[in-house]
Amino acid sequence: MPALPPITDLSRARILVTNDDGINAPGLRALERVARSLSRDVWTVAPETQQSAVSHALTIRRPLRLVRMGPRRFAVEGTPTDCVLIGVHEVMQGRAPDLVLSGVNWGANLGEDITYSGTVAAAMEGALLGLRAVAFSLDIRNGVPRWETVVRHAPIILGRLVGAPWPAETLVNVNVPNLAPDKVQGIRVVAQGRRKEALAIDRRTDPDGRPYYWMLDYGKEARQPEGTDLGAIAEGAITITPLTIDFTQRRFLATLRERFR
Repeated sequence: MPALPPITDLSRARILVTNDDGINAPGLRALERVARSLSRDVWTVAPETQQSAVSHALTIRRPLRLVRMGPRRFAVEGTPTDCVLIGVHEVMQGRAPDLVLSGVNWGANLGEDITYSGTVAAAMEGALLGLRAVAFSLDIRNGVPRWETVVRHAPIILGRLVGAPWPAETLVNVNVPNLAPDKVQGIRVVAQGRRKEALAIDRRTDPDGRPYYWMLDYGKEARQPEGTDLGAIAEGAITITPLTIDFTQRRFLATLRERFR
């Protein structure tokens, strides 16, 4: 699959907006504002309900309902992946989008988060369809969400991203610190990081004395590796990480070929 050429005029671009937090999420509204500041040809197809951490799930065992919420705005009773597929093949069937935007997610998608994230998965589906796709997340841990920081910086980021040739089967993961717009410590292009500590599981007991389990978020580690999304966001910078949908481990591939000759 060849690389996509640069977009020289975003005002003429067709944009599909989606998310995993649902059609009524404030982060989606923020990303729609970003998209409409760049182009008049903006379409939204998002899940009807919260779909966080569903990863790249696809609905295949039940029917999907598409509900019109307003002009060029639709909700799907399904996953973020479902939304991108229905958006491209049904809602926007006359012409595919030039750009797929996913988010803005409530909470960061850093390091191994990307393997669970419905936000990143929606962008991944866009990449699988041969489209430019960008996932946006806001690193909200506590306090008031600073959606205005994304609205301020995202148009600049997108202009630079789409102005370059876009490799095939590639998506871009963007994380924004939850700071005031003028407090952001720059924009850094970094690699995906990896936390030292795994997700925690909390064992609890219900009123009847029966045990149940609650998945907890990652703890805040004291130090993060430099040059990674985890390290840069901890220092208050916006992170940009290109991801590929080819999961092949090339070195081990060569080793296994030798062993199975």
